[in-house]
Parts: sequence; structure tokens; C-alpha cells
Amino acid sequence: MVLFAGVSDVKRLKRLLLSLADTGLRVGWLSDQLERWPLPRAARLLDELCDENERSDPEAREALLAVALYLVSRGPSPVVDRLRAEAEARRLLGLSRLLRRAPAPVMVDRPASELPVPDYGAGRELTLGERRSLARKPSRRSFDKLLSDPHPLVIRLLLQNPKLTEDDVVRLVSRRPARAEAMAEIAQAVRWLSRSRVRLAIVLNPGSPPEMAIPLLPVCKRTELKEVVRATETSMVLRATALELLERRPPIKEPDLAEAVLQ
Repeated sequence: MVLFAGVSDVKRLKRLLLSLADTGLRVGWLSDQLERWPLPRAARLLDELCDENERSDPEAREALLAVALYLVSRGPSPVVDRLRAEAEARRLLGLSRLLRRAPAPVMVDRPASELPVPDYGAGRELTLGERRSLARKPSRRSFDKLLSDPHPLVIRLLLQNPKLTEDDVVRLVSRRPARAEAMAEIAQAVRWLSRSRVRLAIVLNPGSPPEMAIPLLPVCKRTELKEVVRATETSMVLRATALELLERRPPIKEPDLAEAVLQ
């Protein structure tokens, strides 16, 4: 695909992304296209999208969600590093906020291989194959145990289970200390990252990887950003970025107070 040309580039990007049926398709399209675009223009285009989002444009917010989830799914990667370097070199402040670095969290759980397997009530430790089979079953009987299972393959299958609920996923991402392997699986779960409660739970967990939490900040609502600013357990970089984003939101006019939660 040839990158858009002219002053309407960002409008055309929004129109194209929002023409796709769901967030998963949008993230897939970005994953396929973004590395093909010339770096300076791609960075400028994403920065303009960030600026429109910071002005509370609803279409920009929806389009930027796909960008944020793409970045979360990539984690540390060469394409993200190149975009960050370009944003810093050209002082693209909106994109820099989206890609800002932060120290690794202090609260880090032990590797999955060192964590105990939950007692599933079978009188013995279940094998990985048995636990994976339970994670596939369309039954909630073992969900409490499965949500505590340390193995990433069990979590991956559980995240695909049609009986899993948003409340379950919020419990999973709110666990402290954060489980690195579980977070890595959730980073690929666009279905759940499309839910604002799940995203906020990730951002508020002090053990969340910064490359996962920081790209989610610009798509937070005003009330959610205020909650992040007040969350003293999260990193100073995260709170400072949330405060910057809050200050850049347009002021709420008196007639629009009823819609403030959407901003």
C-alpha cells in the first residue's frame, strides 16, 4: 500500500481503519502495513493521529486504539525502536508520549517454571496436557484454578475460551505481583484488550511491563487518566504521562458535563 499523500493523510487513515469491521482486523492491517511505510512519514502520520486524539476527536481515539494494541502486541521490537527514535529526533511529542520509555517494574513474579501448579483437586499434580484440556473446556468449573495456573499455554487457551468473562480477565491482569508470562499472552489478546476495564487494570498494575502499559494511556478516558495520576503505586513516568495527557484534553464546557466520561 502506498502511504497517503496530502493534508488529509490522517483523515484517510482514520477512514480506512474504521472501515474495517473490528479492532482485530485493524491491528492485523497495521501489522501488515506499518513496516512498509517510509519511516519519517509514518511517524508524522501517527503523531498527527495522536494530536487529534489528544483534542478528544472520537474517530481518532478509535483509530488510535488499533495503533496502541499493535504496539502492545509487538512489545520491544526494532520497528517500535525506529519509530521512537524518529519521534524523539523530530520532536513529535504526541508519538513520543505513545512510545515513552519507563523503568522496568520492581514487582516481578518468579518465572512460570518456578511457580507451583494449583491444586485442581485430583489428588495429584495435573500434567500440562491435562491443564490445557481443562482450559479448552466450555465449562467454568476449573476457572479459579486455571486463572492461577503459571503456564503461558494454559493462559493462552483460557483467553480463547468462550466462557471466559471480562471480570475473569480483569482478575488475571490485576494480580500482584504481575505474572510476566500471563501478561505476554494478554498482550496478544486483542479481543480482551479492546475492553476499557481490562486496559485500565493493566495500566494500574505496578508490575505491568511499561511497553504494555504506556501505549494504552492515550486511549484512556479522562476519568481513567485521573485514576492513574492518583495511583501512587504505579511508576512516576506513567503518572507523569497521564497528567500530560489530561492537561492536553480540551476543557469541559458546562453543557458537555454529561459527556465528560467519554473524553
